[in-house]
Amino acid sequence: MTAAAAARLILTQLHEIMASRMHAQRKLDRVVEIIAHNLDSEVVSIYLLREGMLELFATRGLNKEAVHVTRMAIGEGLTGTIADNVETLNLAEAKAHPDFQYRPETGEEKFHSFAGVPIVYRERAIGVLCVQHVDPRRYEDIEIEALQTTAMVLSELISNNDLVDEEEALGLAPEQTGPANIAGLSLVKGLASGNAVYHQPRVTIDQVMADDIEVERQRVYRAFDKMREQIDNMASNAEFGVGGEHEEVLNTYKMFAYDEGWGRRINEAIDSGLTAEAAIERVQQRTRMRMREIDDPLLQDRMHDLEDLANRLLRIVSGQMGTAATQGLRGDTILIAKNLGPAELLEYDKRRLKGVILEEGSLTSHVVIVARAMGVPVLGRVRGLRGIVREGDEILLDAENGTATVRPAQPVADAFETRFTKSRKRQADYAKLRDVEPFTRCGTRIQVMMNAGLREDISNLNLVGADGIGLFRTEFQFLVSATLPQRERQFRLYRDVIDAAGDRPVIFRTVDIGGDKAVPYLRSGEAENDENPAMGWRALRLALERDGLLKVQARALLEAASGRSLYVMFPMVSEPWEFDAAKSVFEDQLAYLKSQKKVLPEAIHYGAMLEVPALAEVLDQLLPRISFLSIGTNDLTQFLFAADRANPKLAERYDWLSPAILRFLRRVSLAAVGQPVDLGICGEMGGRQLEALALLGIGYRRLSITPVSIGPIKELVRQVDLAQITEAMNGWLAHPPENLRTTLAEWAAERGISVD
Repeated sequence: MTAAAAARLILTQLHEIMASRMHAQRKLDRVVEIIAHNLDSEVVSIYLLREGMLELFATRGLNKEAVHVTRMAIGEGLTGTIADNVETLNLAEAKAHPDFQYRPETGEEKFHSFAGVPIVYRERAIGVLCVQHVDPRRYEDIEIEALQTTAMVLSELISNNDLVDEEEALGLAPEQTGPANIAGLSLVKGLASGNAVYHQPRVTIDQVMADDIEVERQRVYRAFDKMREQIDNMASNAEFGVGGEHEEVLNTYKMFAYDEGWGRRINEAIDSGLTAEAAIERVQQRTRMRMREIDDPLLQDRMHDLEDLANRLLRIVSGQMGTAATQGLRGDTILIAKNLGPAELLEYDKRRLKGVILEEGSLTSHVVIVARAMGVPVLGRVRGLRGIVREGDEILLDAENGTATVRPAQPVADAFETRFTKSRKRQADYAKLRDVEPFTRCGTRIQVMMNAGLREDISNLNLVGADGIGLFRTEFQFLVSATLPQRERQFRLYRDVIDAAGDRPVIFRTVDIGGDKAVPYLRSGEAENDENPAMGWRALRLALERDGLLKVQARALLEAASGRSLYVMFPMVSEPWEFDAAKSVFEDQLAYLKSQKKVLPEAIHYGAMLEVPALAEVLDQLLPRISFLSIGTNDLTQFLFAADRANPKLAERYDWLSPAILRFLRRVSLAAVGQPVDLGICGEMGGRQLEALALLGIGYRRLSITPVSIGPIKELVRQVDLAQITEAMNGWLAHPPENLRTTLAEWAAERGISVD
């Protein structure tokens, strides 16, 4: 008998049971009898969640006295392990498994083989269906598939007959329905509160058993046709360019989309009596089971591709397409997602999007850069979100400390609101400094500039009173675009930014894409195989190879700055010749525009970013060629410490206030003394008060930071005497204390300097 045939017989009889008026316990008793008969199984048992424990509700083959007596926690024993991992177990010898636990009241000591599948409701295990035999043997695939199909129908029976309450049906133990604290990696600092909204709403399968098999089959056929059309369009769309890693991904998708075996398995599941949605989910369960058995990373990736494609098919067949952005936000929202792209984030209503929590995410990811520019707090690397957070749950997001509280108790909510109010008051106090020039106590003017990258950012110039834009990330336009931005589009953006800034300088960093900032429409050559993309074929390296890209941007910038001053900065310069080559591209375009009688910029100031430590060794050659030098502390620090900032295990392993990084930065500062070069800091380091205090002490007088940091840094500057902090820093760097961060904080506190 095939799996489909066995499952069909079971489903037919289960359908009759579900429609009957018999008591729920009697229904379960009949279910185990039906399964045992059709699968020729010596033991069939059903465990269901009750008060957070898995309880034996029905059995055929074990001692009846154990029903409603045998209980185990999630994760306890074989049954608990199945529920905890939401995975299938298939064992020839149950006692050999490390999680095996013997329960004498069941009388199961004579049984050797064991198989169990989770009974899943809305992606959570609400029970376990188990079979056992005396003879040691692994169960055949057709038996496991029949069990999995049966478990899907049991889920509907259980939820419809109130065999577990709603909280149990959602897979939530009693303690999970109350307040819960979650922790992660703070990606964008800030406080926020709102209700949970999932970026990709869960596809809910409301009907498992089919009323008409042929109707369900036709629904799947139509969904397959639509899915294949979508994949074909993506693969043939000229926007994606030719070659590259994306092409390999799309080819893999096409292979799976047209795979007859995949479609056949879904059809077999429909033959057993399942709806189209349930059949797709049934096959997905099998895929997930296989993924756990694969050790080969490449094969695992391919199975993940199939999983993604199955999710697409499920959304098509159910009609549940789109994200929460397309549906619109109805109130203050904390967005929940596995991960996001920058374009996806920008689709949301900025008035109602208060914060983001990600299962993945890194400090350098594109969406984090955009969220920081938008002022939206982000918490990342939070595992098991779906097991904790329900749609609509109230969430207090504390991305200052890397935590969030779900369903907070009233005292916690009150305390958070008090803290939130204080935070808003501080922001209001900082806003009063908008028109105040940041002079130190000793009368030195410090330049406090802001970082930007989006057209919308420019309004912050006046709101925070920045001296200008010390870093305009031109790659944002490339990252959020589906196609390569043409010259006219770039020109309009650059012109608007310069117009809005007025007489304040705007330093445009040429495009920094490639490596870990891959875009689908550019082939990055060797970058496709970069093992360390942050140090790979990116930024200026890529732009010099694809000189057409840099030529277009150069001309757009030159035309946008006609009649005004243009500030251009090249990223990730490793050696002086790279700067020369990039400058030459601009000079060639300048000569062309001059030959065309175009209005030229009145002055062009060229600069470089010091992110690659090697550049510090040739500053004597570089400094005479440039107008300004900006140190990108984010990349520079990870390169100095060989510590990937995106790796949570290393996130706390390096410190901006360590003697190593501060000595390096002071050496650069001293090298610029006497040179006609404007030296500054770009990056997170300059936007933190304690770190900024150290930077002032080692000679830095220009900081370019996020808009929200402008006020706090202005406040700090007005409290500082440069002679005092310089003397202190020189002493500490000559003879480093055990913890320079603590020492500096104590020094500031003794002098009444407020630092966070």
